[in-house]
Amino acid sequence: MAVTVNCCVVSIDVIPDNPAMFTNRFALSKPKAPIGLSGTMQRFFYTAFLSIAYFGLAIFSSNASAQCPDLAPFYPDADVNWLSLSLQLEPMSPECLDSSEFYALLGAAKLNSGNIAAAFESLERALLLEPENGGAQMDYAQALYLQGQLFSAIQVNDALLAREDFEELAGSLQSIIRKRQRSWQALTTERSAQLDILAGFDNNLNGAPDPSQLTLTLSGEPIVLLLNEEFRPKSGPYMNFRLGGRYRRLGADYQHNWLTEVRGRLSEDSESDLLQVDSRYAFIRPGRKQSWQVSTGISHLQFGGSSLYTGVDVSARYQRASRLSCKPYYQMATQYQSFHNQRQLNALESKAGIGLSCPRSSSWGNHQFSTELSLLSNTATESERPGGDRDGWQASVDWQLDLPLGEFRSQLGYTQLKDTDGYSPLLANGAQRWLRRSYLLLQYRRPLFEGTTLLINMFHQDQHSNLELFQTVDSTIEIGISLAL
Repeated sequence: MAVTVNCCVVSIDVIPDNPAMFTNRFALSKPKAPIGLSGTMQRFFYTAFLSIAYFGLAIFSSNASAQCPDLAPFYPDADVNWLSLSLQLEPMSPECLDSSEFYALLGAAKLNSGNIAAAFESLERALLLEPENGGAQMDYAQALYLQGQLFSAIQVNDALLAREDFEELAGSLQSIIRKRQRSWQALTTERSAQLDILAGFDNNLNGAPDPSQLTLTLSGEPIVLLLNEEFRPKSGPYMNFRLGGRYRRLGADYQHNWLTEVRGRLSEDSESDLLQVDSRYAFIRPGRKQSWQVSTGISHLQFGGSSLYTGVDVSARYQRASRLSCKPYYQMATQYQSFHNQRQLNALESKAGIGLSCPRSSSWGNHQFSTELSLLSNTATESERPGGDRDGWQASVDWQLDLPLGEFRSQLGYTQLKDTDGYSPLLANGAQRWLRRSYLLLQYRRPLFEGTTLLINMFHQDQHSNLELFQTVDSTIEIGISLAL
């Protein structure tokens, strides 16, 4: 069918290549104004063209709707073959372009025969023609769910439950709608618990200084003291455990995460046994253009049966979308540090940094590479703290690789700090203390069977300082299992 005004032509495509598609039912070519006419005449011809075109479309649509046959014979029974029904309905599409009933039935046939994409478009067409078509709404919610659009499916199903005529539905249909709403809502929350049990060996259980002697400054003269064995590094085997619980709640464009963990280490040296309790909450807002999260947490540490330290922190992280393979992100964090038996060490530590996250895929596995650089500032809350405030920086590199038989992760970190004041007149004539700490962590995880994972961890830390008291070396290796509870 074509409508012509002078040199202008409207082309109307009434039989698309794929009858199940409705995104291009009518295609209008934009008219070109006749050459040599004034602007007023051009606008006149353009207005006349649109009027005639829409009049033609209205007539055609009316005729098409009137020609749509009675669909009652096509409604399914208990023994329906959905694929066969879909094939019977498809040739009728050009005659039923304006029939919401037809597209709802076609969408149901395609949905139940497994053609989800085509069903989605047919059902969407039915709802565009008649938004209150209850049958189309019910199948449309299911199509959304099968396409992975969980929250859109919940929203459409919610609209079904709120309909004024919902109670008039058959009891079985009411039950199906209510049951799947509960089932879909349950998918928005996740609860998990995990228990890790590991056995290992540590060459410095008590975190003692590495040198066997210390140099003190008395009256300006150096005096060398040998350290008692009690204050030397103690090595030995240990048992390590971790019990953690996680709760996650998902929204259409946000996440709530809660994590609580209890960690412990037991060894023959009971004075170096550890017990740590951590609890954290994070609010995450992912998005295509940007994502951000804010989190807060509290941590408490006991050492040798006595409370040593409690920390409370808040942090934020922001990442913008990028065409680069490596995505930059920015983060800030502040932590209040409270030392229970040494109040003069209390401090407020701040951190600001930038990082890169680089997901990769190769023939030998998927891997994730990330690096981060941060500035550190540790401000004393008590004026008598040795060394006063501390400033420095921190860098880390993390690499995670998915292997055919597990997952490997390595992390390398370096931290440098320097006091603003002299640490003690007894050490190096009251010099300002500096610290340079580096560490390497290697981890391997391999699933053994359902709910059980093999864990192997190796850790080495080396801390250098101009003051011998703060020079330490620590290496551990451990192996164990992780149980999903």
